[in-house]
Amino acid sequence: MSTLLTGGRALDADGRADGRWVLLDGATIAATGTGEPPSADETVDLAGAWLTPGFVDLHVHGGGGHAFDDGPSAIRAGLAVHRAHGTTRSLVSLVAAPVERLESALAAIAELDDPLVLGAHLEGPFLAAARCGAHDPRHLRAPSPGDVDRLLAAGAPRMVTLAPELPGGLDAVRRLAGAGVTVAVGHTEADLTTTAAAFDAGARVLTHAFNAMPGLGHREPGPVGAAVRDEWVTIELILDGAHVHPVVAGLLMDGAPGRVALVSDAMAAAGGPDGGYRLGGQEITVHDGVAVLAGTTTLAGSTLTLDRALRNALRQGVDPVAAVTAVTATPARALGLGDRLGRLAPGYAADVVVLDDDWTVRAVWAAGVRVAATPA
Repeated sequence: MSTLLTGGRALDADGRADGRWVLLDGATIAATGTGEPPSADETVDLAGAWLTPGFVDLHVHGGGGHAFDDGPSAIRAGLAVHRAHGTTRSLVSLVAAPVERLESALAAIAELDDPLVLGAHLEGPFLAAARCGAHDPRHLRAPSPGDVDRLLAAGAPRMVTLAPELPGGLDAVRRLAGAGVTVAVGHTEADLTTTAAAFDAGARVLTHAFNAMPGLGHREPGPVGAAVRDEWVTIELILDGAHVHPVVAGLLMDGAPGRVALVSDAMAAAGGPDGGYRLGGQEITVHDGVAVLAGTTTLAGSTLTLDRALRNALRQGVDPVAAVTAVTATPARALGLGDRLGRLAPGYAADVVVLDDDWTVRAVWAAGVRVAATPA
């Protein structure tokens, strides 16, 4: 079935084009333009609404009361919440757990019959205990060759976050990157030199910049300094106002233009009320939308959806093209999918989001199928 979207203010990494039409034909964008539109099975007049590519989330653990560690049904239910908010393609992120449990989870994710799922993201178990955040420290370990091979055989994760300073860390980066896995540096005590060595070995992402790692010091630039310096690295940013101060977030986006990917790092409470939740067996308390380990002030993921991250960026004065790029083309490129996701162009996936003047989601198409209107 073909769908023609007309009269929108199109916005993607290539810029803004008012009055643009976009023709979706099956799962692909067939054509775009600003002149006389072609015919289609269905025509939708956007009446001046914003039209962007579908959002891509590199880092999300749950939503709507569902944690992705709880299996396929929880994954489907949680992703449905994020899709209603414009995230058409997602990695499924898993927290640290015993290797055998991660093997089972990877196999289950690999068997999901859902083309909108881009694969699994293992955030652990190869993390620094001193920077574990909300991960259960009992499940952390150094990346032995045997463990790495077991996880690759179980279901080939799409992305793995690890601390490169751990014994065998740089060897694990090389092994994973050589197997086609996107390697991210995170939950780490690494300094500038060690982080740069990880990027030289094949790591290409910095997981949630500034969080669970040394800060950006004027004499010790640390992992963030290494990532800003290396033009091949994509830098995750949780833009919820709690994880990173808006001033620092703005400095990062200015310092690494086109390389910051806004991520949700959402746990089960995204799209849900305050209260008690669980994350990888850990008790989590959510108050005023901020998730922490119960009884502590340690942040435990976020309650973000990417449309809210986009609005936060715009409120902070980020240029609209740069803000939209940070939830579309930049994360797509980090996974090697920049040639088919994240732009409103012929041959790209028919993933689009329609947003009102206040940047709230009005409608979403994923792979050419209208999947959600704005949730109540």
